Amino acid sequence: MNVFRLLGDMSHLLAILILLLKMWKTRSCAGISGKTQILFALVFTTRYLDLFSSFISIYNTTMKLFFIASSYFTIFLMYSKFKATYDSNHDSFRMEFLVVPVGGLAFLVNHEFLPLEILWTFSIYLESVAILPQLFMVSKTGEAETITSHYLFALGSYRLLYIFNWVYRYYFDGFFDLIAVVAGCVQTILYCDFFYLYITKVLKGKKLSLPA
Repeated sequence: MNVFRLLGDMSHLLAILILLLKMWKTRSCAGISGKTQILFALVFTTRYLDLFSSFISIYNTTMKLFFIASSYFTIFLMYSKFKATYDSNHDSFRMEFLVVPVGGLAFLVNHEFLPLEILWTFSIYLESVAILPQLFMVSKTGEAETITSHYLFALGSYRLLYIFNWVYRYYFDGFFDLIAVVAGCVQTILYCDFFYLYITKVLKGKKLSLPA
């Protein structure tokens, strides 16, 4: 644990709380991609299977359980409780275009050809592109609510902070995981255009819009 990882975890936690608070207060999931939330649930489920085989710390276990539970709770809200407000017409990104190639890559490029290791690798690869349906939806609708923009910014900040975490661990712990670093960099790059628009528009009180 170091300050960058802790801040990254807090940013990730904040992103989820912002999303859940937005839906619960407005009683709506308008502007949120259900497909991105399904992909995140798949990410957490396949990554944290080690909950049944190893224990690192109370903090680690608590965070893993929260991420899994919150992802499925978000899906429940979107597809059940607030289903009437879900915009399926604009949430049209084909998830299989992400899941299938990522699954194949996880089989081909991993640290060890073992079930848990392949699933962990799959989760790392999938997380790097899981935000694409959400960004596609924002681009398709032409704009995003301010609260949705805050959610996306906190989510992007989490991944950026984790890159600093990997740099820190490399220099001070001699630890380097090429798969996690490359996937994290890909994910951060996907947010770059959004970061620029967030800083130049949302922070100035304007509504964020992405080019179609």
